[in-house]
Amino acid sequence: MLDVFRWIMTHLVIVNVFLSIIIVFFERRDPRNVWTWLLVLYFIPILGFLCYFVIGADFHKSKMFRTKELEDRMSNVIRLQETKIVNNEFLNLSEDYKKYKELVLYNLESSGAVYTDNNDVDIYFDGITKFEKLAAELEKAKDFIHIQYYIIKPDEVFEKIEKVLARKAAEGVEVRILYDSMGCRYMKRRDWKRLHEEGIQTAEFFPAKLKKLHLRINYRNHRKIVVIDGKVGFVGGFNVGREYIGKDEYFKYWRDTHLKIEGRAVSSLNSRFVLDWNYATKQNLFQNKYFSEEMNSFESKMNTGIQIISDGPDEKILNVRNNYLWLINNAKDHIYIQSPYFIPDDAILTALQVAAMSGIDVRVMIPCKPDHPFVYWASYSYMNDLLEAGVRFYTYQPGFLHVKGVMTDGKICSFGTANMDIRSFQLNFEVNAVIYHSDTTVKMEEQFMKDLEVSSEITLYDYARRSYIIRIKEQVSRLLSPLL
Repeated sequence: MLDVFRWIMTHLVIVNVFLSIIIVFFERRDPRNVWTWLLVLYFIPILGFLCYFVIGADFHKSKMFRTKELEDRMSNVIRLQETKIVNNEFLNLSEDYKKYKELVLYNLESSGAVYTDNNDVDIYFDGITKFEKLAAELEKAKDFIHIQYYIIKPDEVFEKIEKVLARKAAEGVEVRILYDSMGCRYMKRRDWKRLHEEGIQTAEFFPAKLKKLHLRINYRNHRKIVVIDGKVGFVGGFNVGREYIGKDEYFKYWRDTHLKIEGRAVSSLNSRFVLDWNYATKQNLFQNKYFSEEMNSFESKMNTGIQIISDGPDEKILNVRNNYLWLINNAKDHIYIQSPYFIPDDAILTALQVAAMSGIDVRVMIPCKPDHPFVYWASYSYMNDLLEAGVRFYTYQPGFLHVKGVMTDGKICSFGTANMDIRSFQLNFEVNAVIYHSDTTVKMEEQFMKDLEVSSEITLYDYARRSYIIRIKEQVSRLLSPLL
């Protein structure tokens, strides 16, 4: 038995050395991430080996969503907007918003995010209202319905949606549901079979290799998108389940933010859905009749400027992170951030410190309770440096805070599916709406102030008095934060 153990340990060392060479020399990783994995591999060799293959290995990452039809169709629109920006002829931006043209140009260049200025936005801060409005819009569908969620659970919330979808499918509406394999693990095979029998098409993103056993927890599709007839789109933080309407005993009230968009920006949401659908199904929906119209053919009197930006491990540029960073660096008066998971990288951390020390009012709101303990305590570990710089922290008390957004100066905001954490920046597929509109941003900020009234502020004095148990949790979690 001793000889067997020696053989295992000897070969395990060889395997760890091999993995270390791959991590250091062959994968483009943040140095903190590299050192964290090396520590894991050498201090807990067996468990570390397994963890690397579950959450660390860089499989399936490159060249994932390249579709020539989309690039050909959008290139003319992008080049036209770039020319207008360079010539200071950019659409209908007011004087207050011309300073944001650099961000518009960056999004065009980095991710092909077309700017549209004829949109209307409704905001939902409560799950019950959001799902009521969603059902009402689904009832109006005439041509197609595209639904994409990270989590769908087979409970009363989805049952109501399914009834509408089945009825619309029977009327001849094309209904598609794209779901993440891990996020929708609560759904049974019989549930998907029933949907197929009702005429609803479904597709699975990164399916589990061993039935319900998911060995890959990275590269999950965290996007939440609904598009109806190419005219109405939904995007935001709500998934589909009873906890999102406040019926979970642990989480209690679920505070989130979701957007309903009408206008040309819906085309960008639809394109994002179709790219993901094409990857999951190996189909090409861009050849479908509902995607043949030019993006600039939509006419409207609405006036909300929007860019739909997306991000994922298939991209070399961290689009959502860089947008958050741009908003922080260019704020003049205040920065309000809400995120259930707050694990900033060095660039975001430094930008927030500089902003607060420059006299800008920087406030960050996180939940008062964890749904992922390691992530929660890692969030706390970043408070000290920021509190010392003058950033103010709050914990939302009535229930769970799942809002994902940044607001600055009452002028511009970014809301969607991306958290303020490294996982959203580098490992998940996300989508956000950057909204260049003061009325919408002010509504977001007014709700932020209402949330402050039911939140508890964590001062530097409070933070210094935390127990040693909490300090240990923080340090362990922060050490692992590049992996969370």
